[in-house]
Amino acid sequence: MAAQLDLQTLGVVFGSRPDIVAGIQQAADTPARTTLFNNIASYVYEQLASASDQNGPASKRRRVDVAQNYPHVQANGHGSTNSGPPPASGTDAALTDPVLLEIKDVSVAAPQRKKYDLCFTRNFLYARAPGTSALVPGMVYPWKDIEHAFYLPVPDKSQVQYNYVLLPRDSYLPVAKQAVANGDKQQVLEPLVFTVPATAPKPGSIAGPSAKTAEAVSDTYSSLFHWALTTSLRSAGNHACQLIASDPKLFHSVVRQSHRPNEKAVHVKAFRGSKDGFLFFLPTGILWGFKKPLLFLPLERIVAVSYTNVLRTTFNMVVELDTDIPGSAPGAIEKEVEFGMLDQEDYQGIDENYVRRHGLADRSMAEQRKAKRELAENKRNAAGQDPAAGEGDGETMTELERAAREAEQRLQDEEDEMEEDYDPGSEGESEGEGSSSDEDDEDGEAVDGDGGENDLEDEG
Repeated sequence: MAAQLDLQTLGVVFGSRPDIVAGIQQAADTPARTTLFNNIASYVYEQLASASDQNGPASKRRRVDVAQNYPHVQANGHGSTNSGPPPASGTDAALTDPVLLEIKDVSVAAPQRKKYDLCFTRNFLYARAPGTSALVPGMVYPWKDIEHAFYLPVPDKSQVQYNYVLLPRDSYLPVAKQAVANGDKQQVLEPLVFTVPATAPKPGSIAGPSAKTAEAVSDTYSSLFHWALTTSLRSAGNHACQLIASDPKLFHSVVRQSHRPNEKAVHVKAFRGSKDGFLFFLPTGILWGFKKPLLFLPLERIVAVSYTNVLRTTFNMVVELDTDIPGSAPGAIEKEVEFGMLDQEDYQGIDENYVRRHGLADRSMAEQRKAKRELAENKRNAAGQDPAAGEGDGETMTELERAAREAEQRLQDEEDEMEEDYDPGSEGESEGEGSSSDEDDEDGEAVDGDGGENDLEDEG
């Protein structure tokens, strides 16, 4: 019998690096290489297992987890290496985190299109194939790394369905082609997209110690996942990420939906190169999905929005981005992103109700958005170093915070002066004009689930 790759051991050892697993699978084209890779994986696992001399309760739990989930892996006498809190990321760390809630048979659209069981732990959200206990490589998401979360209706479906979109750090901005060609693109987690119907969960689809609490908020799949996601993010200390829903009051297309004519569409059809997709104009930015690579352009990163190829029935929209990202190589992010073939009927709604309302047509407003972003990033960094850190007052404020607030105040003062001189009769004469006084009111409210006070916890 020909030698086969030991994918389960590879998953344990390289779970946080699915690119390595994929490379091994591609390179294992002979029995000799397959055996070599298996031996390497086994050796690395043994070294990881014996790297610590701690044999406390966490080590015993780790040996039990390995024995149950990966029975072919022989743990040595030293067992686990970690008796403290789980590490920040990776399959190996997630294995030591007890599952608090499991929701079975969820339709995942990305990064892989397949049905999975989604498992919620204190520090992670991860996927497992139905009927198995093995974690899916590349689908282990630390809660602290989720930067954006959205709840959006699935376009062009006769039956009402909703997509949950979770965007990990560094996964959603457009990567420049040159960076990909040069191999400068970082290996990061891909966005997670899963779909739920507008119905209640099936009987027996909810398991885990928090199942009883979850059943109380399970009138629909949406109410269940709203509660599970928001409470999990809060419990993990990720208060910056909020679940944002599309709102037809903020933006909706005027193009009638043939499959659901009585419902206003909150999306616009648009091409990204040769790929067709949908644009969502959300309170926090512009999202394009749901084909890979999914893109999200936060408002604070948008320098300006302009239009090209304006024809009788269609037009193109170009979004210019601030590509200054700490820690990234120069030119790693695309400076401009173009979306093509938008319906001309939606031009006025996009331009007046979204672009001008958020000041995206006026390049001078970009400095204010950048100041807000830098201030928020600085607060997140400070919170990571000191969990008890608050908003910061005049005595503890850093130089960056001071500069950001001063810039924001200066631009706000300029806005106020412009509004005092505003003449309604001249609206539309200058491309730089447009109301921005409602900007702060349109930041969008986070969607919270019922029972939000009940955190996921071990009720047993």
